[in-house]
Order: sequence, then structure tokens, then C-alpha cells
Amino acid sequence: MDSSVKIYVSKVEGAEDIPLPRYMTEGAAGMDLAANVTENTYIEPGEFKVIPCGIKLEIPVGFEAQVRPRSGLAAKYGITVLNSPGTIDCDYRGEIKVILINHGKEKFEIKRGDRIAQLVISRVERAEIVQSGLGETSRGEGGFGHTGI
Repeated sequence: MDSSVKIYVSKVEGAEDIPLPRYMTEGAAGMDLAANVTENTYIEPGEFKVIPCGIKLEIPVGFEAQVRPRSGLAAKYGITVLNSPGTIDCDYRGEIKVILINHGKEKFEIKRGDRIAQLVISRVERAEIVQSGLGETSRGEGGFGHTGI
């Protein structure tokens, strides 16, 4: 796959065996992130934990990396990313970590190298905030549920 965006990756010490993020199919939008845990880790129902991924990224200016849940973990076990999508800014150089929460009914086990989340690279637009009066729309201030069920 030809890509014009290059993301530079380095592994943290002790994570040499953890796979780099990678697309699992030709059409995948997200690359899988693997768990860099030193021993099997358990997340109890209703509990959340920060799981390290063993890598650091250099993301180009004008881009971000979004950390998103893996649909299979959510559908089968109720495991999702707590702050979904989590944003990794282009100027962050620390280890990538994922905040997982267990919305399921059973304790969930994470083993070293398990694929725990997806990483999606997205363009970012920076906006200029201008304080001003706002234009009118037909919706106005109609908020949650304003159009009915």
C-alpha cells in the first residue's frame, strides 16, 4: 500500500518483541496496537486500566493519531477505549497507552502482545476562534432529542 504519510515509531526498552502497529487487511482504516504488559493483566467488570503499548510515535504536523476500540473486543467481551477516540497529538513523544474499560460481565484477561485497540491517522484542521454573534438557523437551540424518537 502506497502511503504519503510517514509515522516514525520507536520501541520503548523491554518492548522489542511487541509488534509494531499494522493494518490487518488491505482495506483497514486502523492499525492494531498491542499490549506491552509484563504479566497477564485482568480488568474486572466496571474497572478500567491504562495499558502500555511499548511504542512512541512521531506524527507529522497537521495530523493526529486516534486510539479507537476494536469492534471484536467490544462485541464479544464489552471491552472498549474509555476516552474513545483518544487523541495523540503530533508533539507528544511519550509511550502510547490505551485506557481500556470492561463493560462486560466477566473478568477480561490481557496477555503480552494481545491486540487491544486500533490506531487511526487523521488530518487535523486548526481553527481560529472569533468571538461574535451567531447566525440564525431553523434548528436554533434545539438540543438532544429535539426531532423526536
